[in-house]
Amino acid sequence: MSPLNSDDLHRIFKKLDRNGDGLVSLEELNWLLERIGIHVHTSLDELQALVGKTSLDITDFMVFYETIIKENIGESTSEKKDDSVEGDLAKAFGVFDLNGDGFISCDELQNVLSRLGLWDEHSGHDCRTMINVYDTNSDGLLDFEEFKSMMLVTNS
Repeated sequence: MSPLNSDDLHRIFKKLDRNGDGLVSLEELNWLLERIGIHVHTSLDELQALVGKTSLDITDFMVFYETIIKENIGESTSEKKDDSVEGDLAKAFGVFDLNGDGFISCDELQNVLSRLGLWDEHSGHDCRTMINVYDTNSDGLLDFEEFKSMMLVTNS
């Protein structure tokens, strides 16, 4: 995945922290991971063992995000890791491809970003511009290969 910036992470955290107590529960964290297609562990007990806590504050959340990015999207050192990244990207693509047609449209991208708390009318994001950067065939849609190129971009 293309790494999110701290503003994006703060928005996601606030969306997950529904009761406003400054903490995200493991249930909420697990919901987010499943929603974006990253299944770290199958049970909340295993997730707690990984995280070491029953809830995360914003700092813990950001550290957890960095760990997930390094483990799931970082440069691969083996074919097995490559297959894992490809599988995770395919799952993530499915999250964005809401109608299952094999393409991500501007509307689908905006819809998913809204659900993740990364989109509102004041966010400054423009879906068409975001898609056009990686839309190599200029059809206004992202296919899986274009999506993969976008998600594997890292900030230098």
